[in-house]
Amino acid sequence: MNRVKFGGWVIPVLFLLLACVPFAANALGEPFYVTFFARVLVYALAACALNLVLGFAGLVSFGHAMFIGLGCYAVGILSFYGIDNGWLQLLAAVVVCGLVGLLVGTVCLRTSGIGFIMITLAFAQMFYFLMVSMTTFGGDDGLNINGASNFGLFELTGSTEVYWAAWAVLLAVTIFLARLKKSPFGMVLQATHINPRRVNAFGYSVFKVQLAAYVISGVLTGLAGLLLANLTAFASPSYMSWPVSGDLIVMLVIGGLGTITGPIFGAIAFLVMEEFFKGLTQHWMLIMGPVIVVIALATRNGFKLFERLRPAPAAPAAPAAAKPVAVPAGEAQ
Repeated sequence: MNRVKFGGWVIPVLFLLLACVPFAANALGEPFYVTFFARVLVYALAACALNLVLGFAGLVSFGHAMFIGLGCYAVGILSFYGIDNGWLQLLAAVVVCGLVGLLVGTVCLRTSGIGFIMITLAFAQMFYFLMVSMTTFGGDDGLNINGASNFGLFELTGSTEVYWAAWAVLLAVTIFLARLKKSPFGMVLQATHINPRRVNAFGYSVFKVQLAAYVISGVLTGLAGLLLANLTAFASPSYMSWPVSGDLIVMLVIGGLGTITGPIFGAIAFLVMEEFFKGLTQHWMLIMGPVIVVIALATRNGFKLFERLRPAPAAPAAPAAAKPVAVPAGEAQ
């Protein structure tokens, strides 16, 4: 086989380059790059999580930012009460995001198409206004997080620590999704998007498979929220707003729906372009919007650059033509 598992050389080279960022930033004397790329890795993690439902199952969730906010507030609220134990904060983020994902998924997956999009958006807005109304935890102004998550062996006290934590989690999630895509569950999940009736005919429950994927996706997005809370030392309802969900979808469109490394490249491209255009003008959105439209129209389903660079499997050789068999004259009669 010409292709290697987990995307061949793409994943090792990509994460090796990302691992060089803190060292390059220190050599250049630019700590900003560590903070910036830590943010890139956090949003790449959230985009990978969304890819599980949008890229694999074709479920357009327009409210996935809700899970980012829940992960942030799992850190912020526990820190507000003086609990800085990272494992407890992680447990709270996983449990809350899992339960909310189960509730929201059970309701949303009863619909499809526009209905699914609007209900996911409605739930996200509901949690957004819930956190806005909770003045105890800052309300619309957000909540400052004074203590970083302490995991015993390490503590997320600064951008560098968050960067390496996000790097490790993103690597683990990328390998997990690569394996899941080729697993029986992943095959069935992708089939639910292609032909759900046939999936049901084979004895699988489309609803249960998609619900499991939605819950897993929500939990992984919550991990991104936990890291974001430690990076910014802040939890805000704005993290749950619909523009954040839209940004995640755009990252997937740029990188390529349903690919393993596409969300990572999409997050890098999106946030680097955003930072670059912000440096040019305060009206950077007037430039960013048309650029994204051009990318979407020109590439149809993302760049998928490195998928094209991989050699295609060799086509099977055509069977040799059968040689004519001579038949004796006596037998022919």
